[in-house]
Formats: sequence, C-alpha cells, structure tokens
Amino acid sequence: MTKILLVEDSKFVRMGAQRALLRAGYEVSVAEDGQQALEMAKAETPDLILLDMLLPKISGPDVLKALKKDPVTEKIAVVAFSGLSQANAERLQHDGASAFVEKSSIDLDHGFNALLGALAQILRQHDIEVPTAPARKTAKAGSRV
Repeated sequence: MTKILLVEDSKFVRMGAQRALLRAGYEVSVAEDGQQALEMAKAETPDLILLDMLLPKISGPDVLKALKKDPVTEKIAVVAFSGLSQANAERLQHDGASAFVEKSSIDLDHGFNALLGALAQILRQHDIEVPTAPARKTAKAGSRV
C-alpha cells in the first residue's frame, strides 16, 4: 500500500486531506510541524510526503532541504503543498521537491478530488503505486488528527 506522510499545520486542511487520502486507499500518517515531519519521515520512510511550506518549528523549505540531505530520506518524493505563489515552485524543485501543488488551485472548499488527481499523476511519474480500490483504514497510531 502506498504510504503518504501529510505535513500540514491547518487542522481543517489536514483533517480533510487525511480523510480523502484514506478513502482513496492510501496509508496516511500526519505531522503538524516541521520537526515532527522530519522525525516521522525517518521512522516511516513513506513513498511520498505532501509538505506544507508554512509550518511551525521548522519551515517547509528547511524540511525539504533536510530531507534531501539525509541518505535515509533523500529518495522520498516530496510534493510542496502550499498557498504560496507558483513563483516559488522553481526554487522548491531546485531544492528537491518532485512537484508543487498550489492550495488555491485545488479548490479545497469543494473537496479534495483535485488534490487526489494531482497526487495520482505525480505518483505515476515516480513509478509509485496509485490505489485502485478504496480502503477503509484509520490513521496510524501515534499520528495526530
């Protein structure tokens, strides 16, 4: 099963995205800040990290750089997930992000289908399995909702 680490400090976005990812058949862990994201990435080695850029404790760009410098996490696909403008995408991809998804472009007020579609496309580009049948699972123990 494809494992995603969702790193998001907004409770609304985190809970909505987590539910959508679980319903789509992904195994999901969540982190609320940059420090927790780095710890969980090393411990769980997910297939993909959906990383917010504006985080408490350690910023998203600094988390990205740390992930790409660590041999344990350097090969994990990281998708920058942010409300920042698309102008930041080139810099983030230079720092190691696999892709950039702008929060405003996926219309979070009307569900997370656009996010799921974007993630599926990114996963396929990295030869990572995209679930075909929804799985009903709860969040991993120890993850915060």
